[in-house]
Amino acid sequence: MEFQRRTLIVLSVLLTLSLLVVACGGAPAPAPAAPAEQPAAEEPAAAEEPAAEEPAAAEEPAAEEPAVEEAAEEAAPGGQLEVFSWWTSGGEAAALDALFNSFSASNPNVEIVNATVAGGGGSAARAVLQTRLAGGDPADTWQVHPGFELIGQYVEPGFVAPVTDLYEEEGWFDVTPQALIDLMSKDGEVYQVTVGVHRGNGFWYNKKLLEENGITVSETMAVEEFFEIAETLKAAGVTPLCVGDSGIWTNAELFENTLLGVLGPDGYKGLWDGSVAFDSPEVKEAMEVYGRMLTYINEDHSALSWDQAVKALIEDRCAFNSMGDWAYGEFVNAGLEDNVDFGWVSHPGTDGSFVIVADGFVLAEGAPDPDATKNWLRTVGGKEAQEAFNPLKGSICARTDCDRAKFGPYHNWSMDSFANDALVPTVVHGSAAPADFQQALNDAVTIFVVDQDVEAFAGALAQAAQMSGFAQ
Repeated sequence: MEFQRRTLIVLSVLLTLSLLVVACGGAPAPAPAAPAEQPAAEEPAAAEEPAAEEPAAAEEPAAEEPAVEEAAEEAAPGGQLEVFSWWTSGGEAAALDALFNSFSASNPNVEIVNATVAGGGGSAARAVLQTRLAGGDPADTWQVHPGFELIGQYVEPGFVAPVTDLYEEEGWFDVTPQALIDLMSKDGEVYQVTVGVHRGNGFWYNKKLLEENGITVSETMAVEEFFEIAETLKAAGVTPLCVGDSGIWTNAELFENTLLGVLGPDGYKGLWDGSVAFDSPEVKEAMEVYGRMLTYINEDHSALSWDQAVKALIEDRCAFNSMGDWAYGEFVNAGLEDNVDFGWVSHPGTDGSFVIVADGFVLAEGAPDPDATKNWLRTVGGKEAQEAFNPLKGSICARTDCDRAKFGPYHNWSMDSFANDALVPTVVHGSAAPADFQQALNDAVTIFVVDQDVEAFAGALAQAAQMSGFAQ
């Protein structure tokens, strides 16, 4: 069956990725020769002229330099580039601006249309994008996750063009993990340029609040350990866990991370190849744990977006937040410092696992400005742009040659996790299962948050897995 074949491919390439180390880059390129040397070579000729002409000869080089720059800018290709994404929070917008700045440095005459649609995880953006694509109105390029989302929603319907030629021209095959390339490929063609790799199972905490309540967090956290801490915080009048599920995907991510924490990486991956059923006892146990976690969340959770929940943690209104490391970008945007103002561990029970959430861009089939789009992809696939973008976004480079010295404590911790831990896919962000199951999960979570009926929750997901074709 096509689904099972693709699922096996996703899981096998994630296993291969776990053997790869994200590590240091090469030596910096030598600086170009200073343009000031050219006028020095012309001085003897100028000295032979009559004395009255010397000032004109001396002023000539200074007059030529801006003229050369203006000529180069005029020669740069023009056009318009529409970039579609859902990066609208403070940290996301800052990181996106870093990509725009890198692109504009070499494409100064191209107008960038920043077509962002608010809604974390792309929950709102993908619906808008699908409507545009169905109507024959594509953006030049858009944000996408590899795996089922890329292949099933965009490659198979013919909405994107291959970019294999760019990988060959830019030498990206040499600096991109093969397993990641496999997740972005179909029938020998590559369809995505990935700019960063997020770790989805982060568990962030407010160091000041924990210290004030005599709580110390070690390098890992077990599930029961979290509940003990949560009881202590609740007794002190502190909200233990902040959630912002105005977009239900955030609560689905809390459940996804809890599934991983209870089942472990092998059991979790079994959900996607059909070897573990959603109505099995171990999954029901994870649902019970998830229900217990919901008893410790903030009362206004349904009114907050994911980034507003992170802001609540920053403002001392809660102690913990379970979220991918795009949350790190919010800490940076607020001027906070790693291991001083905030800390992190893996979501309870998930130490030793890395939930992959990779972001990249595509070339639309029939892109309004294909040349500008290819130059955009050259930018986001480049080392310089990835080293500017990822420290602000919270992700690590998709390239293997980025300089680790340019990244702080959290990023280096994440790079080590990526190199050494079990790599697992995400259903919430599109790599583990098809879009119909992703929607069914969101619907089932929405109901469970209200009624916390484990049997109904398990039954709904088991039925959805059957309908999607990956339940045995």
